[in-house]
Amino acid sequence: MATLHFKPEHKSSDVFDISGKALKLTSGEDIEPILKDLQKLPTVTKIDFNGNTIGVEASKKLSECIAQTPAIYENLQEVNFADLYTSRLVDEVVDSLNYLLPALLKCSNLYIVNLSDNAFGLRTIDILEKFISNAVQLQHLILSNNGMGPFAGERIGKALYVLAENKKKNKKPLLETFICGRNRLENGSTKFLSLGLKNHAEGLKSIKLYQNGIRPTGIITLLKYGLQYNTALEILDLQDNTLTSSAALVLCEYLQKWNKTLKELNLNDCLLKTKGSDALLKKFQELTFENLEVLKLQYNELSHESMVNHLIPALSKKHLPNLKFLELNGNRLEEDSDDLETLIEAFDGELDELDDFEEIDSDEEDEEEEEEEEEGNAEKLEELDSAALEKDLKEQEVDKLSSLLETTHI
Repeated sequence: MATLHFKPEHKSSDVFDISGKALKLTSGEDIEPILKDLQKLPTVTKIDFNGNTIGVEASKKLSECIAQTPAIYENLQEVNFADLYTSRLVDEVVDSLNYLLPALLKCSNLYIVNLSDNAFGLRTIDILEKFISNAVQLQHLILSNNGMGPFAGERIGKALYVLAENKKKNKKPLLETFICGRNRLENGSTKFLSLGLKNHAEGLKSIKLYQNGIRPTGIITLLKYGLQYNTALEILDLQDNTLTSSAALVLCEYLQKWNKTLKELNLNDCLLKTKGSDALLKKFQELTFENLEVLKLQYNELSHESMVNHLIPALSKKHLPNLKFLELNGNRLEEDSDDLETLIEAFDGELDELDDFEEIDSDEEDEEEEEEEEEGNAEKLEELDSAALEKDLKEQEVDKLSSLLETTHI
């Protein structure tokens, strides 16, 4: 399950937590005792239902409790509804969300929502889009392992864009955290996802898009039309997407925008290739990343020469002065070499165990040809008229995005 890199402060007396109890809450009667306990709290800042399963009638009762209890809707700051629908049918999930999400919109101080590990898919995208678009109080949104797919990801991107517009109108802080991993967003989502991220440019500090099957052209789209504008970025996690050297070189082009802010960079299993890894490490040698604490570069075909020529000098020159954790496993490093000892001496932090190195084989020439083909495809990247797309999004009727909310009874 996705986690945040900050710890919200809650008094234990203000937290209602039934997480991990595997309760099956189907009817109103099933949830009634729980709601009675919830309503006994004089102030509720956090509700955690993670790891239980809720049905439609129970969802209706919970939504009424949230929306009609001042101690809840006036104070609620964090909701964890992760892993909430085990064994539920899709229709049940849709109907449940149609009760719960509008109730959350009434909570004027709610700024953290975790909906991870729920099989949403396309059937729920209408209500999710309406919620995200109108949740102007929201600052941290976690949507990992929800079965989104490219089309749903595109809709989420549009919702993020409209959310930023609504936040600006209401003078609310922009989104700080967007976590959307393990959703198979693929390249098809990246055009509008980029615009959504860009519209939160000054706000977003943490963006995690791990394990989404995004390939080089999609990564380049995200970088060129979205991420490069997020100049406050502290955490960027692209783990287990495919960059190859073409997207890695574009990443390096924009990396300097974050050298004052970046704290964590996760590029594990991104197949940067030797050329891309070399360019990345060279950037660390050229610039000082004064706040970078975590650097993850496992399984990227990073060469021994790149480590020697760029990474070790970057560490020795104190260009990574606060680096505390480094992952290099599964790259093309020479086992038991003196250079690895030099690396260990130059790095004053926790180095993930260096083993499982990849051997350079006779297929490297074939890999280079494959990489050239990838780069050729990346050069054909469609240029987006982002100004025109943004204009179209602004011209959409925002009232249409909230029409269901007006008809939903709580």
